[in-house]
Amino acid sequence: MSQATQFPRNGYSAYATHRDFCRIFSEKMDRLHLLALLLTADAGKAEQCLVAGIGDSVVGNRIFKEWAYSWARRTVIQQAIRMMEPAQKRLAPANTELVGLEIEPRLASILKLDALERFVFVMSVLEGYSSQDCSILLGCSRKVIVDARARALEQLANGAETIAVHGDELQDIYSLAS
Repeated sequence: MSQATQFPRNGYSAYATHRDFCRIFSEKMDRLHLLALLLTADAGKAEQCLVAGIGDSVVGNRIFKEWAYSWARRTVIQQAIRMMEPAQKRLAPANTELVGLEIEPRLASILKLDALERFVFVMSVLEGYSSQDCSILLGCSRKVIVDARARALEQLANGAETIAVHGDELQDIYSLAS
C-alpha cells in the first residue's frame, strides 16, 4: 500500500479528486468568474480562463481537499496571466461597458486600471498574494509589483468616480458575484 493511500487513516487529509474540483467549480462559479473577469477585463476571456482552469484543475493534481479551492483560484489566475501577459504588454485600460453585463461601480473602477496594475491589485489586495508570489507568477521584480500596487491604489483612491475600496468593502467586491 502506498503512502498516499494511507494518509486518510493516519489523520492526514485526502487528496482532492476530479469530482471535488468539478464540485468546487460548480459551487463557486460566480466567484471564480468574477476573479477571471477582474483579471482579464473581458467577458469572453474570463470564460476561457474558467474553462482552462477547470481543465487544469481536474487533470489529477495531487492537492489536499482543503487546498482544492485555493488551487482552483490559482489556476484561474495562471490562465489569465498566460492569456493577458500583463507584465510583458502595456495594455490599455479595459472597456467597462462589457456587453450584456451591468458593472457595479467598484468593479468598473478596478477594470479601468492598466493590465499590470489590475492584476497586481486583484492578486495582492483581493486574493492576498504576497509581493514575492505576484513577482514569481507575473515574471517581474518585486519592485515592479510594489510600484504597480501603489499606482493601482492611488488611481482607485483618486479616480473620477472615487470609490472607497478599503477595509470591509474590498471583501464585499467578491460578494457581488453572489
